[in-house]
Amino acid sequence: MKQIPILEVGEVLISTSILTEKFCCDLSACGGACCIEGDAGAPVSIEEIGEIEDSLDAVWSLMSAQAQAVVDRQGVAYTDAEGDLVTSIVNGKDCVFTYYNYPPHTVEGLPPGCCLCALEKACREGRSRFMKPISCALYPIREKRFSGGLVGLNLHRWAVCDAAFRKGAELDIPVYRFLREPLIRRFGKEWYHELEIVAEEFEKTYSEG
Repeated sequence: MKQIPILEVGEVLISTSILTEKFCCDLSACGGACCIEGDAGAPVSIEEIGEIEDSLDAVWSLMSAQAQAVVDRQGVAYTDAEGDLVTSIVNGKDCVFTYYNYPPHTVEGLPPGCCLCALEKACREGRSRFMKPISCALYPIREKRFSGGLVGLNLHRWAVCDAAFRKGAELDIPVYRFLREPLIRRFGKEWYHELEIVAEEFEKTYSEG
């Protein structure tokens, strides 16, 4: 079996599956399950916690009464069992910033009850400046930080996103292209342009080999 290498772009190690695998979110199929599945919230940084706190007024009315109570009690984030800072959750799974696609907050084209992000909604409507935690925006890429400032990006597979991998394959959208905006948000335009060059060169080499 041919071994697929790890590539380096700047000080970022890239799993080549991010370049070769296809992905496109399909909310009509998954219902936004990534916002409510799992046993911990989304990873966040100290800086992001401050930005989320600054956005609370903009999203408060979208949050459930249970979510509001959790935030009142423990704040927007907590330290999980692995020692990581993550967004607060309700009933052991739902992110506190989840809201559902029901009136009066209906999004046309999505199924009733679909889970959506209150932080993203407020930002897109111009009511706050913070979009969402970068760990959410980058999914299915997961980031790992190493000593010396080195960062690793790996592709994560989760059953709730099976439909997204299928849709990405149908539309022929590589993971890194689907996540262009969040990758630029995280690493900058120059870095992403370098990634595109590396991806094109790798695609030629991999297809020829």
